[in-house]
Amino acid sequence: MSINYYQQRAEQFYQSTVTVDMTPLYDRFLPRVPAGGHVVDAGCGSGRDSLHFSRLGYRVTAFDASPALVALARTHSGLPVMQCRFEDFSTATPADAIWACASLLHVPQAELAAVMAHLAAQLKPGGVFYCSFKYGRGETCREGRHFTNLDEAGLQQLLNGLPLDVAEQWKTGDLRPGREQEAWLNALLVKVA
Repeated sequence: MSINYYQQRAEQFYQSTVTVDMTPLYDRFLPRVPAGGHVVDAGCGSGRDSLHFSRLGYRVTAFDASPALVALARTHSGLPVMQCRFEDFSTATPADAIWACASLLHVPQAELAAVMAHLAAQLKPGGVFYCSFKYGRGETCREGRHFTNLDEAGLQQLLNGLPLDVAEQWKTGDLRPGREQEAWLNALLVKVA
């Protein structure tokens, strides 16, 4: 369902996100990634973050489920962005880090633990996994997009039985202009060896 939304509004979404300054999030994530490490941008959208990581010398593997966004991300980042869903992604070289910025929230709650487990399997032991969700509980649908909302308790419940521990979690406002009142739960998870 959400893929159709992005197919129809790819250019609009690209324009509204490609120039957003993500420095506050990068500053928490990147110190946990080894220099030149392998970063997976899961649900890369515009390719904004993939380009940033690549310019800093990280090896980046990027993917998105929307063919239209994949095309835009390839053009923007210059990287060979793959078109696939979270559950279909795999990498031959285990990742040092996974960056899932405002992407996993489109996975239905009933499927989220399995998707997180699958992505964690692509991560080296001790690797870092950043994810963000709209702050709250339950699931909503808006304009053809599905959202799974999480708060701290919901995240902890989601991680039960997964090889991921919370290293850090914090709330932020939306970084897009005019949307600062929207709250987000950010989390840095570490894969248990």
